[in-house]
Amino acid sequence: MSGILAGKRILVTGVLTESSIAFQAAKIAQNEGAEVVLTGFGRLSLVERIAKRLPKPAPVIELDVTNQEHLDGLADKVRAEIGEGVGLDGIVHSIAFGPQGAFNFLEASWEDVGTAVHVSAYSLKSLTMACLPLMPRGGSVVGLTFDAQIAWPKYDWMGVAKAALESTSRYLARDLGSRNVRCNLISAGPIKSMAAKSIPGFEELADVWNHRAPIGWDLADPEPAGRGVVGLLSDFFPRTTGEIVHVDGGVHMMGA
Repeated sequence: MSGILAGKRILVTGVLTESSIAFQAAKIAQNEGAEVVLTGFGRLSLVERIAKRLPKPAPVIELDVTNQEHLDGLADKVRAEIGEGVGLDGIVHSIAFGPQGAFNFLEASWEDVGTAVHVSAYSLKSLTMACLPLMPRGGSVVGLTFDAQIAWPKYDWMGVAKAALESTSRYLARDLGSRNVRCNLISAGPIKSMAAKSIPGFEELADVWNHRAPIGWDLADPEPAGRGVVGLLSDFFPRTTGEIVHVDGGVHMMGA
């Protein structure tokens, strides 16, 4: 099969519904020639059902990024799906979670904040290191962020967690560059996904895009962000690392 990911093997986390950026990234990656393996947490049967809606059904591996046993066993589980001696060429990190308390900046407990940072930021490092044995020739790690330069309405400690994610990506790029591993992020605009439903006041946050996206933004269309992910997974950016590519309709550059 031809395509910009022809012959590549990609691990995609965070596929929960067809409205997710992760699903679009997996779908586009397959259409561009990649073999895709998914991970899921909690509602594994739902992920397996959604996986069947991809152009090619993809295997699903259970992964809780806060569970060290899961991380320690991940490489072996991936090998069981793609074959010994094959390895991965790319990883898509689409994992974020904040307890409800994390969306109240002044009242949030450290327990809530710590959970948000662990799941949403530290997991980029732990996932990448768990997969590193599968990437002896290097590869591309792509994560998803929500522009952490801004104190967004209602986003609160999740915004801080995204800032930590962005910094984590830069340090990974620094430390893994010698192994030919690139680490970049896509900063997407808001998408009406299942994850968005857990953000109190999401509609108020998303309304910014209705007025300030110069090229427009469709809250129901995750495909542009998915294409950005696949672009960074490909060999078209062989010397790009530690970057944040905005796929947000241009809102990030509009100023105050």
